[in-house]
Amino acid sequence: MSAERPVRLQSTLDAAAGATRERLGRLPTRARARGSAFALLVFLAALVAIAGLVALIVQAAVKGWPRIDAGLLANQPSSLAGEGGFQSAIYGTLLIMAGVIVTVVPLGIGAAIYLEEFADNERWYNRVIELNIQNLAAVPSIVFGILGLGLIVRGPLDLGFVAYAGSLTLALLVLPTVILACREALRAVPSSIREGAMALGATRWQSVRRQVLPAAVPGMVTGVILALSRAIGETAPLLLVGATVFVTFNPDGPFEGAYTALPVAIFNYVQRPQEEFRVLAAAGIIVLLAVLLLMNSFAIWLRNRYTQRW
Repeated sequence: MSAERPVRLQSTLDAAAGATRERLGRLPTRARARGSAFALLVFLAALVAIAGLVALIVQAAVKGWPRIDAGLLANQPSSLAGEGGFQSAIYGTLLIMAGVIVTVVPLGIGAAIYLEEFADNERWYNRVIELNIQNLAAVPSIVFGILGLGLIVRGPLDLGFVAYAGSLTLALLVLPTVILACREALRAVPSSIREGAMALGATRWQSVRRQVLPAAVPGMVTGVILALSRAIGETAPLLLVGATVFVTFNPDGPFEGAYTALPVAIFNYVQRPQEEFRVLAAAGIIVLLAVLLLMNSFAIWLRNRYTQRW
């Protein structure tokens, strides 16, 4: 009797699948045509977007390839295109990104843990925080540059035009993205993990710290890296908070000295009328794209390597 049950269950499933296919097959021709047209339209939109991106990358690669050499990374910016490089811009970019990581990781992960694990949505201030996070994720980057100039550079913090001012501005820019990504990573952990830990006597914080958080770390790290990939290409906020367009020396540290970044240096070279500087800018675009691809590839590898299947 027990051997017949799987057979009966399979027969029932096959019958249900056959009935579903039959009903789908009887859909009106006009509805099926609309569905096919929509699928074709979406495919063409994706194709156009990818084609445009590939065209821009190929154009930059072809134009800037003659300047891809060791001098591009080792030389400081120069008024002579043949001697110009991106050393101070690369150093400034690394300094800014280090400041962004130090700032946004604890703030983003802490806010995500509070909102997802401990916040009571019935309280008005938690709803206000939720609303602001959703709204800030769509604010243009230039607005964060103005905010950084008014509050961080010349406002209450009064840091001046230093690299960490740029780090704080970019951290504010990507903080909503990091919070949303970390919350999704926490939400992906099954509730049975939390319930099992508390059933064994753990407190809410202990279950989060010892069970939920380790399981969500791969998704959190992926979200942080993707947010940094966005921050590393921003130009407008940095121009407002002191990333000067022509710096021929490396900054002494995050709190002293003028600084620049790769997007700002590329912007400076593109503005020059001489064709040699535009070739140099195209080479800088290749360097920036290489850094972005490395960061995104690392995020994809990390997600595939450490993501747990529940």
